[in-house]
Amino acid sequence: MPVISISPFRLSLPSFMANGKTVAFHTLGCKLNFAETSTLARQFAQSGFSKIDFSEAADVFVINTCSVTEDSNRECRRIVRNALRNSPEAFVIVTGCYAQLKPEEIANIKGVDLIVGANEKFNLLNFMNGGKKNEKAEIHSCEIEDVNTFIGSYSTSDRTRAFLKVQDGCDYTCSYCTIPFARGASRSDSISNIVNSAEQIAAQGIKEIVLTGVNIGDFNNNRPDDNGKETFFELIQALDAVQGISRFRISSIEPNLLTDEIIKFVARSEKFVPHFHIPLQSGSNKILGLMRRRYKRELYAERIEKIKSLIPHCCIGVDVIVGFPGETEDDFMDTYHFIDSLDISYLHVFTYSERENTEALKFKPVIPVEERRKRNKILRNLSNAKQMKFYSDNAGTSRKVLFEYENKDGFLHGFTENYVKVKTEFDPELIHQLCDAALGKIDSDGDVLIEKLNPSFAIQHS
Repeated sequence: MPVISISPFRLSLPSFMANGKTVAFHTLGCKLNFAETSTLARQFAQSGFSKIDFSEAADVFVINTCSVTEDSNRECRRIVRNALRNSPEAFVIVTGCYAQLKPEEIANIKGVDLIVGANEKFNLLNFMNGGKKNEKAEIHSCEIEDVNTFIGSYSTSDRTRAFLKVQDGCDYTCSYCTIPFARGASRSDSISNIVNSAEQIAAQGIKEIVLTGVNIGDFNNNRPDDNGKETFFELIQALDAVQGISRFRISSIEPNLLTDEIIKFVARSEKFVPHFHIPLQSGSNKILGLMRRRYKRELYAERIEKIKSLIPHCCIGVDVIVGFPGETEDDFMDTYHFIDSLDISYLHVFTYSERENTEALKFKPVIPVEERRKRNKILRNLSNAKQMKFYSDNAGTSRKVLFEYENKDGFLHGFTENYVKVKTEFDPELIHQLCDAALGKIDSDGDVLIEKLNPSFAIQHS
């Protein structure tokens, strides 16, 4: 099935015009969802809506859902209830992964007017019937096999960084995952569209772009207009030449798709930062096989070693799942010792939870929930130790820091190029600035204090 790719700047203006009405958005889940919500917000703004906070009394509420939430139904009900408490007559729209997976379940939530699946997510305004509440929720969805559109998206919630969607869907069949059922087959934007989006982001003064998607390493189009395939390596080469962006960050990439040429390119690039997030999921080859992952632990260790040999100060984040069915105590300890042996910087630890229509539901034995939680805590403690070690290794070095925008108890936070969280006394002139900083000690909050910051070092961009 051919992929229809549409730039966010070429979306047709919906027929429904708001005439001064207000809209509020609530986003659950990943960076990809935040990028898509921002594009939806721009659509509503083009049609005359004023965006307000979700806690206010809006005319329309849009809830962009996630399928990873353990109890999506309860979470969605809570959010809808809170919205209607502020604005009982508001028009309520639910979209996103949960809306694609279980539209009928959402239709039973009192107060929901419109449910829109993956293929029609960016046509919300065309289904609103003037914003008049429906007696029964209206569903616009389709079989996931029929989803074949790619809508370019990016977030601009603040002027510090943007999340830029470059890929969607997944062709992998991991035994625990519902994302292919919620987002469909892997598909990507064209490099030319993505570069155009990056240039538009740069024009807004944003200094960092985070590349996001479901499986961005699988970026690989077969597009007649491009005379063949475009690869992720070609994409990052093209983005590296975009003027006005100081940093590009790769959000997450599968170890089997993280090639030597990508690592070498990041090592010599002045814009692609030394930070990789690489899902592991398990350090046991037995469990990796049950998960239907496409690598073994030996390949993973090889990727970490390659990165550190070329970029010693690189930050490496790791996803890991505990309590997968069949994971014995020995399997878990294999994972613990394997991760402990790796020169990585932090973990994102997920407790396995059952998902309908996944192969893992058949696997035995099922690990008791309390045991899953215990294993999660053990790995979170390991993550804290790894992060403190990484932060300590960076103390005394000079790094470039991109400062955020919030005043938190008199401090301004920021991140170095290699993802060390730092803070200094609040100074409004530093907001959104990229500065050279000498890193000092770790404080009681786990942040690195800036020992020396010379404002004259601020790197200005037109």
